[in-house]
Amino acid sequence: MTALDAAYADRYARARSWRGQGGTVVGYVGADVPVELVTAAGALPVRLSGRPGRPLGHALEYLGAGVDAATLSLFAGLLDEAPPLDLLLVSHDSEASLQLFYALREIRRLGLEPHLPPVWLVDVLHLPHRSTAAYNLVRLRELRRRLERFVGAAIDDDALAAAAAAHDEVRAARRALAVLRGPGHRALTGVEALTLVGAGSALPVDEYLPLLRGALGELAGREPRPGVPLLLTGSAHDEPGVYRSLEDDGWLVVGEDHDWGDGAGEPPPAPPTLDGLAEWYQSRTVTEPPAAAVARTGAHHVLSYVRTHDDAPLWDFRAVAAAVPVPAVLLAAQEYGAVDVAAVRGDGPR
Repeated sequence: MTALDAAYADRYARARSWRGQGGTVVGYVGADVPVELVTAAGALPVRLSGRPGRPLGHALEYLGAGVDAATLSLFAGLLDEAPPLDLLLVSHDSEASLQLFYALREIRRLGLEPHLPPVWLVDVLHLPHRSTAAYNLVRLRELRRRLERFVGAAIDDDALAAAAAAHDEVRAARRALAVLRGPGHRALTGVEALTLVGAGSALPVDEYLPLLRGALGELAGREPRPGVPLLLTGSAHDEPGVYRSLEDDGWLVVGEDHDWGDGAGEPPPAPPTLDGLAEWYQSRTVTEPPAAAVARTGAHHVLSYVRTHDDAPLWDFRAVAAAVPVPAVLLAAQEYGAVDVAAVRGDGPR
């Protein structure tokens, strides 16, 4: 767990050493980027994140104030901190990510920030249609060819199958982590869960998997963590500030449905082929039916946390509240990394 804590705290530490040894580092934004292809190409995939309190500087000038602050903070890190990246992949997982891609592409075209790496869009769609599956397969074939040219080596079927199998093993370990957060265990806090999962987006898969399995072994015999069990929905959390504030106030975050979480709601493993990956990413979701998530986690309350300029979760709250057998609270217009704990309390911890 100590090694995973360190990787989470400095998510570019391994990228710097990887590059120093002549390797290629591919940064990515959003969970729809098929990291299996990056791994199969022999490159290190590193997911970018924001940091509350980071000065926004030129990022605010380029994108404006009407974009989710997590995306603005991520953008500011790219502009001002020059992370060790050779290539950046941006998925079409949200409008904020798409705006980020367009801004980066235009900035590079104009030569305004010469230190930025090349940026490509990964346009994976999620409609339940055969035409969508065909479209996604074309996009993944295109990404495969471009990665092959970029790294100067072919991505053969055996390498792709091995990478897909390795990433599926990671997902299985994350599901085991979700069990340890559930009833009868409560072996780790939400902050710890977010850390253990997030570290995996900064390490090579073959280094991360044994560390995560080791952490599962360490956690198996732990005494239950204290706190009122809380299920979190709404905006994603790429850093632990909100979790820490909630747990300092007496809650215990036992599950979430955002793509930085433990992935308990993800579909079964993908077939280890490009066609299989295209279908898996088409159907990929981290959202369980709300009542099923409450039953699995044993949550006593549900919190829908919604950041300013990330309004999509607002549309879901009424249906979520109607579906769950426990109290549900909507907390809207929250600042990135912060939470109004007094408004969450209700009949929870004091």
